Order: sequence, then structure tokens, then C-alpha cells
Amino acid sequence: MLRKMMTSKIHRATVTRCDPDYVGSITIDADLLVAARMRPNEAVWVLDIDNAQRFETYIIRGEPGSGKVEINGAAAHLTGVGHKVIILTYGLLNEAELEGHEANVVLCDENNRVDQLLKYHSDVDQEAVL
Repeated sequence: MLRKMMTSKIHRATVTRCDPDYVGSITIDADLLVAARMRPNEAVWVLDIDNAQRFETYIIRGEPGSGKVEINGAAAHLTGVGHKVIILTYGLLNEAELEGHEANVVLCDENNRVDQLLKYHSDVDQEAVL
């Protein structure tokens, strides 16, 4: 059996631009991509903290150090400049891959720079499950 697990998260990034005329995607500063271990063309879910909108798109690499988090295409109508977003990737893991699985989490500062790096562990404390 495969389980759909979060693999990476960029938390509380600030949207810097919305361009509905661009051919869909989200442009993300390459420094954030490296820290979160996300890749260009990878599918992501974007969750808008300010208005509760959720949408799926794919990543375009932004210039390193630019602080860019740009929502492009039709999804630009679902958010706004200055909105805080959470950007998530998921993967399908088999039981063997679940052992020791950790999701990479990047907490952003106000300028879309890496503020903190975290790991979310997927192991369950067996004693707590009864």
C-alpha cells in the first residue's frame, strides 16, 4: 500500500506578485526551493492563509535571493499580493519508505528568506497508539 505523505513545506511565504496573464505556475525563490528540497516543475498545493483558497500548480525556479513568490495564471485570481501562503509537496511512499521519513519544512521571514528549517517526523509512537 502507498500512503500520500507531505514531503516538503514552505510556511508563511508572502505573495510578491500575481499575474493572471502568465501561463500558470508559481515562481519561488531558488533559495527557498533548495532549503525545502523542492524542484522546478514539481506539483505543489498552495494554501492561502488570508482567504482560505487552495489550489494546485507547479513550480518555476525564481532567481536566488530575490524573495519572489509569484502566483501566475488563473490561480492569480485566488490570492493577492501580500497574502501569506503555505506551499506543500506530497509523495507516495511505501511502507519501507515510511521508516524514518521526515518532511522538510521552511519557515519564512517577512522577506521570504529562510528563517528556520525544521523536520516533521512521520514515525508514530507505538505506545501512544492503543
